[in-house]
Amino acid sequence: MSAPLRLFILAGEPSGDRIAADLVHRLRQRAEVELSGVGGDALTNAGLKSLFDMNELSVMGWADVLPRLPKLLWRTRQVAKAIVRSRPDVAVLVDAQVFSALVAKQVYRAAPDIPILLCVAPAVWAWKPERAQHLRPHFREVMAVLPFEPAFMRRVGGPETTYVGHPAVDALPFRQTLPNKGPVLLLPGSREGELRRHLPLMRAVAVELASHPSVQGFILPTPRRLESIVRERVADWAVDVKVVTGEAAKIEAMGAAVAAIAVTGTVTLELALAGVPMVTTYVADKGQAKRWFKYKVKFASLPNAILDQPLVPEILQIEPNAAPLLAAVRELLDDPERAERQLAGFAAIRRQMEAGTAEDPRVDPAERVLRHVAAEKQ
Repeated sequence: MSAPLRLFILAGEPSGDRIAADLVHRLRQRAEVELSGVGGDALTNAGLKSLFDMNELSVMGWADVLPRLPKLLWRTRQVAKAIVRSRPDVAVLVDAQVFSALVAKQVYRAAPDIPILLCVAPAVWAWKPERAQHLRPHFREVMAVLPFEPAFMRRVGGPETTYVGHPAVDALPFRQTLPNKGPVLLLPGSREGELRRHLPLMRAVAVELASHPSVQGFILPTPRRLESIVRERVADWAVDVKVVTGEAAKIEAMGAAVAAIAVTGTVTLELALAGVPMVTTYVADKGQAKRWFKYKVKFASLPNAILDQPLVPEILQIEPNAAPLLAAVRELLDDPERAERQLAGFAAIRRQMEAGTAEDPRVDPAERVLRHVAAEKQ
């Protein structure tokens, strides 16, 4: 009997946790897997005993990062030392881009023979493409979840990059038709800082939308760790808001929704793959806004980036203002052709996500991981 595959895996937020758990599931179809690392609910359900609470890494924007910086740097050293000490067959770092890069750099200095893979490519196509070259010494491979990323990585001199797809493609059924009425999904983000910036904005929009003839209440999916916070903050809203947790509840809500208002994160890709018309928004801190302007980011939401066209409205702000967001949602609800155009675009995204491109077809992430393990044993 062969020895189990010793996998160190790290995820820093719920979307990465789901991707990581999907990878573990795929690997277990091929080999016995011994887990160590950092993760959330999905990886815990897969048998991981996390080194610490994954949510310590779930921060975004300088306003959220700076107060936690000393502890985050300490955690990078802790994770790097754990990898070097345990010497896994392979380490897979999922998203948490800055944290993952710092960990990989420290591990490479101490033990360059340990293969480290990055799953979910950094958005070098949006800003600071020179970052790609800095990844090359430290990551053996990047497993990208967007079909255009391998070609872009080659153009900018990044590490070997393959397209492995996104587990949401297989998990989410695509709606062929749109309902005339239904709830509006509110998706304010999975980080506490995002909730702080976006919940008041969504509240103002929801109050105005509640009387719209197409709107039958509001559903707010949120991670379990944030459930009590969210319930407390929406308790005094003057509209019907149903707070739900768990993937099954979120998928059910997507199937019923007439539209969604979502922050410009991974959830916009999930909504597109499920066929839910949407308006996206983000209230940035000054550091994030500075990067947007400096790098002239073309699109902030993933559906627009994949199609390279402004299919989904993007209401990006520094100071929250409900008026433009409300206007964009009303236009979507009042004009069925807008929603149908989005649905057609989302169908094209789904086809591309399912197959990949001719140059970079979709491959199984488990096969990529096992390839590096086998190479080390030769």
